[in-house]
Amino acid sequence: MIWAVIAAVSALAVAPLLVALWRRPAALGRRDAALALYRAQLADLERDRDAGRITEDAFAAARIEVQRRMLAVAPEAEATGAQGRGAAALLAALLFLLPAGGVGLYMARGYPDLPGATQAEREDAAAREDGLLATLRARLDAMPQGTETARQGWILLGNAERGRGRMGDAADAYARALAVRFDAGTAGELVEALIDAGRNEDAVAWIGRSLADAPGDPRLRFLAGLMEARAGRVSNARAAWQALLAEAPRDAPWRDIVQRNLESLP
Repeated sequence: MIWAVIAAVSALAVAPLLVALWRRPAALGRRDAALALYRAQLADLERDRDAGRITEDAFAAARIEVQRRMLAVAPEAEATGAQGRGAAALLAALLFLLPAGGVGLYMARGYPDLPGATQAEREDAAAREDGLLATLRARLDAMPQGTETARQGWILLGNAERGRGRMGDAADAYARALAVRFDAGTAGELVEALIDAGRNEDAVAWIGRSLADAPGDPRLRFLAGLMEARAGRVSNARAAWQALLAEAPRDAPWRDIVQRNLESLP
């Protein structure tokens, strides 16, 4: 009976995807797929807020985080490729074949009675990860710092630290990467990590430095307006976002993000 329930729930879960794939002849590019996911996350957040499952402050913070991710995707994304119904049919088949294959593999090789990891085991795993990151940091410190290899290593470390929720350490790693060579994408990651770490003054300083090198970067300009809004300088934030919208292409995927934040200003 339990497997029948799992199968039914899986079918219900993939049914909307199947309909969407069958109706839409063009497959989504990487950019559009990411933006669609972020829009779905925004819709979920709004439902949670309306249902009282999260507070207004938590909703606002989560919404801004998702919107920043959408803004980060826009400049670096690929163009959408056109595909016919054959590709949609293949994807639709995979939606059913992959879950079915997973269930079959689990029934053959899985251990449903196996207990979850204990607290001690999780702590040991976290300690091992800490050790690996410490080793990576030590090797990077010993490496010649002006090389592209060092820059990539610091970015890798920053991503890892950010994934573990250690925003201060992530920001420090991104700063080391930018000391080798500036690029707007890494600067945006650094500013967001600083904001998440509560280091707003450092974030503002880095925004100023980064905009001097990349004055047209929409992500940095959006973050500049965001910091103005958080500092209570609403007129400055409004001016920054209005200028960004005025100069943005009409089809820029992040226009809605900026517009919504602009409309939310008092």
